[in-house]
Amino acid sequence: MNAFSIRTATGAFAFCAIGGLSALPAMMAQAQSASTADAAYEVTDADRAAAQGAVRVTPHALPVRPSEGQAARKIPVRAGHRVGAAAAPAAGATSSSAQLRYPADLSFQGGPTIQAAQHHAIYLRPNGHCPVSSCWGDPERFLGDLSRSDFIHVTDQYTGRTDSNRYPVGKRAFASFKPPFNFSPNAVPFTDNDMLALIHAVAAKTGNTGYGHLYHVFLPQGTDECFDNTYSVCYSPDNPSTFFFCAYHGYADFNDIGHVLYSVEPYQNLQGCQVAPNTPNGELVDSTNDVLSHETFEAITDPDLDAWWNNGGNQIEGGAEIGDECVFLLFIGNNVYSDPGIFSVGERNYAAQPEYDNASHACAMAP
Repeated sequence: MNAFSIRTATGAFAFCAIGGLSALPAMMAQAQSASTADAAYEVTDADRAAAQGAVRVTPHALPVRPSEGQAARKIPVRAGHRVGAAAAPAAGATSSSAQLRYPADLSFQGGPTIQAAQHHAIYLRPNGHCPVSSCWGDPERFLGDLSRSDFIHVTDQYTGRTDSNRYPVGKRAFASFKPPFNFSPNAVPFTDNDMLALIHAVAAKTGNTGYGHLYHVFLPQGTDECFDNTYSVCYSPDNPSTFFFCAYHGYADFNDIGHVLYSVEPYQNLQGCQVAPNTPNGELVDSTNDVLSHETFEAITDPDLDAWWNNGGNQIEGGAEIGDECVFLLFIGNNVYSDPGIFSVGERNYAAQPEYDNASHACAMAP
């Protein structure tokens, strides 16, 4: 039996899966909060039905970075919106940031952008145990500082807003589950439907939906997740044949609660997703933040996958979003890493990839 329980600032909910992820009868659980009175609520079959019936397209994913000698992995997504991958330079401590890539301006496709929104983190914890600091770092502090940084203002030209601190951190949630959810014997990975069922349960209770809210689901080390129940396009380091992405963002239109924006952030501190060594906060923290930054900028500028992306016709493959254009790779021997830049907020330094700036026709970390 695999079990979930989700704990938030206002309550808790739980569900079990018997014989896989197809049948998930609801259970009640109790939560504690340091800031609000305790409340209890359920995740019901209606949440899973809502996820199953939600309207969405295939999410936009950040591909796994290829090791030396491997071809870049292309993720099958909807026609007209394919994820581009940076070309791999020769082996040795060389960076792809030196490659001629510009200009590669994004084109406006007519869809909405996120002018202002709250971030909501949902942390999935195996057996209820996985401290945020040791499992992911401090992604909420990163998001809060990012909102106050000069870096976030690279999005101004795409959203039409220039005021500061438009993307603060809102309420968080914790989810407990009984592992494994991976490709080990007699186990199956999570799917995007599972992520949406959890998000639906939180959003339905809080009412935090629409373009003013962005959910980030964080998965712990050893937990796999796939686009669908074919289990063919996945985050699956333990199963290289299906290991295609490091993270992704997307949206869902639920029949009852409407539009929800989200990203899924698996564990990043491993080959194919992590940053290079010797970043300011260490590889665990900065690998989490680097990928979270990528998904956040892309969700802001292309939340419904129909706003700002590259039409092609230059060195960047068509469909690349603001973050895809600036995924630079550092090759050290046979290993490949993200090659991020550094930005500062007060006395804190962060490692994160640059984002594409149409105004300067280049990758940038400030407007």
